[in-house]
Amino acid sequence: MASSSVSSCLLLLLCLAAVASAQLSPTFYDSSCPNALSTIKSAVNAAVQKENRMGASLLRLHFHDCFVQGCDASVLLADNAATGFTGEQGAAPNAGSLRGFDVIANIKAQVEAVCKQTVSCADILAVAARDSVVALGGPSWTVPLGRRDSTTASLSLANSDLPPPFFNLGQLITAFGNKGFTATEMATLSGAHTIGQAQCKNFRDHIYNDTNINQGFASSLKANCPRPTGSGDGNLAPLDTTTPYSFDNAYYSNLLSQKGLLHSDQELFNGGSTDNTVRNFASNSAAFSSAFAAAMVKMGNLSPLTGSQGQIRLTCSTVN
Repeated sequence: MASSSVSSCLLLLLCLAAVASAQLSPTFYDSSCPNALSTIKSAVNAAVQKENRMGASLLRLHFHDCFVQGCDASVLLADNAATGFTGEQGAAPNAGSLRGFDVIANIKAQVEAVCKQTVSCADILAVAARDSVVALGGPSWTVPLGRRDSTTASLSLANSDLPPPFFNLGQLITAFGNKGFTATEMATLSGAHTIGQAQCKNFRDHIYNDTNINQGFASSLKANCPRPTGSGDGNLAPLDTTTPYSFDNAYYSNLLSQKGLLHSDQELFNGGSTDNTVRNFASNSAAFSSAFAAAMVKMGNLSPLTGSQGQIRLTCSTVN
């Protein structure tokens, strides 16, 4: 019995050690690539300065990555007809809408120049998302690091797990709940829509068919988003009509005025369980900033590959 207990204890210690070694750490690259974070930050700042919209695009890439297989850079893998590989970029929520791949490729090349095959594309996405928010005036947070890159992608999960713009509150709560988020955290992460733009095809039904929308606001959008499907589908409108290029809490104030661009946005303030969260964030920018930072750290911890799992890609769009 004694030897059995000792063996059990040793096994438990080994398991705990394995778990500990697989945890993400903000100091992961301190020795192996001390200039990694500053290199990423400089490149993000340059990209956002060149095009304000790019900050939202980089943030969205990280979200659309983590919400599928986990934060493993699977979203960056391009389709390859020669090998028969199908990635996630052709999924309905991604096709024609995800952008910033060239910026990530450029950042990866810069990081590779200072540290060969050391920093993962998954970590670059996580850090670039944070730096994009900061560049547009939003909060900062410490990004845990040590993610590795996947060798696989899932078109089917991208189609099924990314919440579409027509979801109602219950569906949003379920979709985020399936990833371990509370309803409040879902409403918090939705605040990322304080920056960025959406295509007409994604808000057409809301401005023409929904009643929980400010009619003046709806009318102002109709000129650039004609009613017939297929007409102006790709025309863009800002998700935050008040301060579209500033990361602030205006998104929530817009919801109070029924000026959410997407049906799913206005669902957060439509007589449901998240109404009070919207009110709180609309009146307290510090509360939103703090909650958003915490929720982003939690999202960045969604099923990362660590240790010897996956690989460190040489280029983010293809497996080694």
